[in-house]
Amino acid sequence: MRTAGPAGEVAEAAGTATTSRTARTAEAGAGHRRPGRPRSERADRAIIDAALSLFAESGPDGLCIEKVAARAGVGKATIYRRWPGKEDLLLDALAAMQAPLPQPAGQSVRDDLVTVLSAMRDSVADPARAREFALLLGEGAKYPRLMARYVETVLEPRREVIRSVLRHGVASGELRAGVDIDAALFMLTGAVLARGKYEPGSFPPGYVERVVDELLLGLAPR
Repeated sequence: MRTAGPAGEVAEAAGTATTSRTARTAEAGAGHRRPGRPRSERADRAIIDAALSLFAESGPDGLCIEKVAARAGVGKATIYRRWPGKEDLLLDALAAMQAPLPQPAGQSVRDDLVTVLSAMRDSVADPARAREFALLLGEGAKYPRLMARYVETVLEPRREVIRSVLRHGVASGELRAGVDIDAALFMLTGAVLARGKYEPGSFPPGYVERVVDELLLGLAPR
């Protein structure tokens, strides 16, 4: 049941972001699975881990179904029952690196932004995730279709969580009317992602809170 009001919009957006990829993966897998043959979570995890490992070693060029199958200890048919090709597998593997964003409470814009950005900070502070994300960005120009699908299926649902928090702030009067939602989104996320990329492990105590507070000073009613 959909919750009414701005707080419900925030919660609904968060729920969509954390479940859309899972639902998509399950649906895609169901379409390629042989009838009556149950999926193995252990095999799924082994395949995802193998794909990420190969991607970290040699980028998209070094990722092929044969190598993934050998490293995961499964047959190629097991992978093709779940994913139609290596691009779909890589997208789901990259999505698996992203920890689900916490559900905003919808009571305070500041508290919700701090909660969501703190989760993003923890993700980019993970050396393995930072390395794989940097590799994806570095190789992205060579794979425009892959990057476009990554933005659409992985990044956009997460961005929409923050947009919903900002829209709720405008509706509740915590933020001024006419705020450029996307500009605010990228100012917030850029302050975390850029620092995590160029200065990994350098987040001082209270950094996320200061980022949110500094930006809110510019977005508050005048």
